[in-house]
Amino acid sequence: MSAQTRPAWMEKPRPLTQAAKAVALVAVVLLVCVPFLVILSTSLASPKEVVDNGGWVLWPTEPTLKAYRDILDGGIVTHALGVSAGVTVVGTLFSLFCTVTLAYALSRPGVFGGRPVLILVLFTFLFPPGMIPSFLLVKELGLLDSYGSLIFPVLINVFNLVVLRGFFQSIPDELYEAARLDGAGDWRVLWSVVLPLSKAALAVVGLFYAVAYWNSWFYASLYLESDHWPLQQVLRTYVVAGSGLTDTATSEGAVNAPQTVQMAVLVIATVPILLIYPFLQKYFTKGVLTGAIKS
Repeated sequence: MSAQTRPAWMEKPRPLTQAAKAVALVAVVLLVCVPFLVILSTSLASPKEVVDNGGWVLWPTEPTLKAYRDILDGGIVTHALGVSAGVTVVGTLFSLFCTVTLAYALSRPGVFGGRPVLILVLFTFLFPPGMIPSFLLVKELGLLDSYGSLIFPVLINVFNLVVLRGFFQSIPDELYEAARLDGAGDWRVLWSVVLPLSKAALAVVGLFYAVAYWNSWFYASLYLESDHWPLQQVLRTYVVAGSGLTDTATSEGAVNAPQTVQMAVLVIATVPILLIYPFLQKYFTKGVLTGAIKS
């Protein structure tokens, strides 16, 4: 292909263009990393150093883990961390199971009632229930002040369901037919054929569910008492409201949360997702690209 007929995207970028891309990339990295560095440094600084620097520390001169020891020494943050971890793990597994099975059923042609169910699911996506109907439903089901209220109302995300349904439909029909000829039933086909080919899509959907469960705080404020709150609701109370809980986050019983404690809670609420993402990055990137190509 001659230089005259090659499209613009195949041309070698000019030095000025490369320099502009590098500057933009560095700016984005700084915008993401500097705030997190300030939060981490403030959580490691002493209260006196935080006060002397106006509430924020870029690099602590005498780093200390006292704030982390206080909030993790059997206080409410420790309990909230366990609640968030349990809800995230259990909720993600339940959501993946229900989403995969429903998406597989809706992706197969000729399923009895498949189209009405799909229309009903999409209707809930376009017209979600309000806060009051959701609260009344949770109350009638006896889920108030139980961890099930954080999982069952959001068990299936319609967007994730549509993504998996489209991915399952893109699998060649010859594979389904071959499995049927070997005598495999629906569960066997799903387990032995569909799921091994859908690891990338499952990783993406699973990460979406895990992040949603981990970051959820609104439902906890509606349905749970304060002693059952997950970490994000405790974080909101300490950072946004700027005050401690009646039972306090630290084992020492401080009424107000100092800046170091606030930032330490924020770090603890952020780091678990950051640690999980590198292990799923390969599948996440592949799943996003596959979805973009297939769509």
